[in-house]
Amino acid sequence: MGIGKGVCMRIHQVDAFTNVPFGGNPAAVCVLEGARNDRWMQAVACEMNLSETAFLTRRSGNDGFDLRWFTPALEVDLCGHATLASAHVLWETGALQPAAEARFHTRSGLLTARRDGTWIDMDFPSLPARPSAAPSGLLEAVGVERPVAVARSRFDYLIEVPDAATVRALSPDFGRLRQVESRGVVVTALSDRDGYDIESRFFAPAAGVDEDPVTGSAHCVVAPWWAHKLGRNEFVAYQASTRGGTVRLLLEDDRVRLSGQAVTVLEGELKA
Repeated sequence: MGIGKGVCMRIHQVDAFTNVPFGGNPAAVCVLEGARNDRWMQAVACEMNLSETAFLTRRSGNDGFDLRWFTPALEVDLCGHATLASAHVLWETGALQPAAEARFHTRSGLLTARRDGTWIDMDFPSLPARPSAAPSGLLEAVGVERPVAVARSRFDYLIEVPDAATVRALSPDFGRLRQVESRGVVVTALSDRDGYDIESRFFAPAAGVDEDPVTGSAHCVVAPWWAHKLGRNEFVAYQASTRGGTVRLLLEDDRVRLSGQAVTVLEGELKA
C-alpha cells in the first residue's frame, strides 16, 4: 500500500525569525489540496530534513486552516517558526489577503497571526516553567555545572545560566541529552547584545533536532520565566544558534505574542 497519491503540489521553504536568506530557522510549508495520511506527511518531513515541515489544509466555512507540524522523526504539538512560515506563505501566495488574519487550528488550540508591516505577530499559549529538580544526566549532557535555576514546562526543561557567554559556549552531548524525558531543553540568560534583552538556545535531540536554530514555542517558556523575574512583560529575544534569529515577545496573561520576520528561499513542486 502506498503512502499517498502521486499528485503534484507546491512546497515552499521559508527562513523564519529573520529578514535575510539563510538566517533564522528554515521550515517547509505544504498547502494540501486534499486529505493525506500521517505516514505520507512524516515521509515528506523526513525528505525535507528540516527541523519542521508544516502541512496546511483549508477548512470549510472560511474558518482558517488545519495546521500540523512534523520533524524528520515525529509530529509535534506546537511549533512557532513553522507557523510563522505558514502565515508568510499564505499571504505571499495570495491564499490570504494582506489584511486578513491567519487562523490555524492545531493540537495546541487556535493560533492566529497578523501582519504588522514587515513583521508577523502570532498569538500563542504561554507555557510557564515551574522550578524543578534536574533529572539525572541533564546538566551533564547540556554542559552546565552551576545553573541559576532549573524548571520544567509542559514540553521542555528550562535552565537559566549566569550570563549569555555561557549560553553561546555550550556544546551539549546530544547522545546523552536524547535520554532525557522531555521534548527539549532551553538554556537562557540575560543578553549582553545591544538591542536585546534575553538570549537562549534550544536543544531537542529526542524530537530529531539536535539544536533548533530559532524556536518560537521555546519562547513561550522563556517569556513568562523572565517576566516573573524582571517584573516586565515585553522583551526582544535573540536565539544564539549558528544561524541566529530575533523574536519579539509580549506576555499578556496566559498568552504570548511572538513577532518575527520571514523570507522565502525556495519554491518547488512535490511530485509524490
